[in-house]
Amino acid sequence: MVKAEERRERIARLLREQPVRVEDMAETFAVSPSTIRRDLQVLSDEGEIVRTYGGALSAAPGEQPLHERERLALAQKAAIAQAAEARVRPGAMLLLDAGTTVGALAARLASWSGITVVTNGLTTLDALADSAGVELIALGGAVRHISLGMIGPLAEGALRAITADTVFLGADGVVAGRGVCEGTAEQASLKRLMVEQARDVCVLADASKLGRADSNWWTPLDRPWTLITDSGATEEQLAPFRARREVTVTVAVP
Repeated sequence: MVKAEERRERIARLLREQPVRVEDMAETFAVSPSTIRRDLQVLSDEGEIVRTYGGALSAAPGEQPLHERERLALAQKAAIAQAAEARVRPGAMLLLDAGTTVGALAARLASWSGITVVTNGLTTLDALADSAGVELIALGGAVRHISLGMIGPLAEGALRAITADTVFLGADGVVAGRGVCEGTAEQASLKRLMVEQARDVCVLADASKLGRADSNWWTPLDRPWTLITDSGATEEQLAPFRARREVTVTVAVP
């Protein structure tokens, strides 16, 4: 009988080729559907696959649904969010990107008053919806369901009407000397405009995102900016960023 660990490795390989239904995998591996569901939950928790209704598919880098990513690197995201909050000043107008790490920052801002938050992220809108002390502005636009972020010309049009003190960007990947890597042209375009419309630029990225370039679309970072990452980042990962004069590196410790 195939051991659970070996079965999960084979399931992950199978899903890289095509989506597969639970019942089909149960038949393939001669186990019960409930066993396959437990295997899929383990693989999902590890970020290897994405659960779907009735089955699963392989997780494209940076393109996991937001509800899947919310469970990953929780301590790292919390530390990054705390370090990012330290940069917020009373009375500030903040621009918050979509994403789980920026969403963790939004949750910390819920107790603030006297600040304005402009966002394209549904997670941030949900975190701050009941915060009477925070003026909350939604950019609008088409909702990208996998990331729960609003994108497109409506969002960009609204964004052009403001100037933020600080923008906090999320990222699928970030590369020193190149910028932020994103899954679609629309995401990259909106982030570029966010950079242009803010006085101060901060990228919130846990160690797994550093040096990562899995997608084809880029938001250049060709001005001074701050990288806030976690203590899991190695010196090898951090060195290219520290070598850039325009980058300030902050390592958040849990």
